[in-house]
Amino acid sequence: MVDALFTDSLLPRQPQELAPGVIHLPGWLSVEQQDFLVAQFHRWGAGSIPPHHPEIYGKKMSVKLTSLGWHWSNYSYSRSAPEFGGRAPASVPDWLVGVGRKALQDAYSSSHASYWPQLSEPELVAWAATYSPDMALINYYAPGTSMGMHQDKEERSSAPVVSLSIGQTALFRAGNTETKTRPYQDILLASGDLLVFGGPSRFMYHGVPKLLEGTTPSGCLLPEGRINITLRVTGLHPSEKQA
Repeated sequence: MVDALFTDSLLPRQPQELAPGVIHLPGWLSVEQQDFLVAQFHRWGAGSIPPHHPEIYGKKMSVKLTSLGWHWSNYSYSRSAPEFGGRAPASVPDWLVGVGRKALQDAYSSSHASYWPQLSEPELVAWAATYSPDMALINYYAPGTSMGMHQDKEERSSAPVVSLSIGQTALFRAGNTETKTRPYQDILLASGDLLVFGGPSRFMYHGVPKLLEGTTPSGCLLPEGRINITLRVTGLHPSEKQA
């Protein structure tokens, strides 16, 4: 009985520095902010590029994807989606850019980040203000879906990736920058959590082996599954198409 009262799942989750440049802040989004993002997800999904199962080397992903700023397909970016009649994705809204800047400022404060970027508070505020993500990948994980280990290396910029989670808790695997295999760490990303990875860990392998059943928060406007929004700087010119 006493053991059951003090299981890890019942203890407050604390910020973690998983590796240099990799910061996990549990519960970073408020319930109201999560509700707003769920509503935005539905609005984006009703736009020019609906959530779909993209193909990778001829095989459809189990996860559904839509995007802002750039269209992602088979490990490359373009300004239009041939699968949807050449329609262009909506741009990244200014308020979402602001979310990304606030995320960097909070995650990389000296109280959370020991190894990178090692900036004073004034320097951190100024640096975070330059973060201008021109791309948002929006993934929807239905119950039972997963994503294999991969690197986010389509970008030509090494600016950090900002990841927001809403809905079911995901088992997230944070790996190394060289291989898809060990060493890696498994953490739980719950609804409202923020994960940022940049600096020496910007191109780490990572994946989502599974979602945990029965972990959708009470009252969440997403009845099942998980939304993951990742902000990134492509380093591509607006008129450019990635080869």
